[in-house]
Amino acid sequence: GETVIFQPVLNVFLLALLCAPVAALAVIALVKAKGRDKALGAMRLVMLLACFVMFLRPGIPGGATETLATDTDIVLVVDTTASIVAEDWNGDEPRLDGVRADVQAIVDEYPGARFALITFDASADLRMPLTTDTTALVSSLEVLRPEVTSQSRGSSIGIANQLLTDTLSNAAEASPDRSRMVFYFGDGEQTVTSPPEPFDGSEKLTDAGAVLGYGTAEGGPMRLSTGGVDGSSSEYIEYQGANALSVIDEANLEAIAADLGVEYQHRTADAELTLPDAPSTTTSYAESGSVGTVTELYWIAALVVVALLGVELTRASMLVARLRLLRAPSASPRRKTPTGGGAA
Repeated sequence: GETVIFQPVLNVFLLALLCAPVAALAVIALVKAKGRDKALGAMRLVMLLACFVMFLRPGIPGGATETLATDTDIVLVVDTTASIVAEDWNGDEPRLDGVRADVQAIVDEYPGARFALITFDASADLRMPLTTDTTALVSSLEVLRPEVTSQSRGSSIGIANQLLTDTLSNAAEASPDRSRMVFYFGDGEQTVTSPPEPFDGSEKLTDAGAVLGYGTAEGGPMRLSTGGVDGSSSEYIEYQGANALSVIDEANLEAIAADLGVEYQHRTADAELTLPDAPSTTTSYAESGSVGTVTELYWIAALVVVALLGVELTRASMLVARLRLLRAPSASPRRKTPTGGGAA
């Protein structure tokens, strides 16, 4: 037979501590009970034991799984200047909402890939080195805020070029057999007078990817970024007494796409994201019965609990129905006897 392993939801000692007092009460009730109540007490004790087994999470190791593994390294380069929260995505939502949704789509498209996150405003930062922990990646993007408005000195859309090249070079040296993909997220708005730095140093290290553009030609207003807990103010950035508007610069984004040797795509909320296929040599099915997989058995105990709860509910419904019958008034009320004028 198979060896059963346990993966308790809490420390076993804590579980015993939680269940022991209830079990003691159930045993006392069982000892004192008579007749039909004895069976009821035994049933409740079995229910408690089934719950305890469920909390222990029994399972059989080595459950067969077949998962698609994308053997590729993906670097995400995200603009975090003030303009990334300009409100012209899906009407009047911040562009960053669109970036987050598209990153989630990329994570779903390439299961098993390793992801790195680079953000840039006045400088470029490696927020997250290559990892398969996509939960951490999505969490990083959820808490991502643009640079504090009062500290902004203007920024270049190409400032991440060297950090991207270094990240790809390190990945290529560490895992030469893996492919590398780059996704750049931004609006192409250059707010310093110098021209954008070219990304051509990364082209030979990039196998696939895309440059994704956010924003509209009409532009969107930007809320002030305060650096506080919620990160944004209710006020907007102003220029000459009116709301400053950030507009997309698609020519700049197309130039970055040409440098990297990937496609440019203008993103809107109503258009589906088109993603390139991962290089075919890097996509394979992981072996069946891989390490760390467990066939869970706690559901058997859960079925026992559900069945016993069903018995309890049926019994409770019958008791309620019986009480209602006892309390219901008589079906044929007594006829009143006449109070006056006897027989003639």
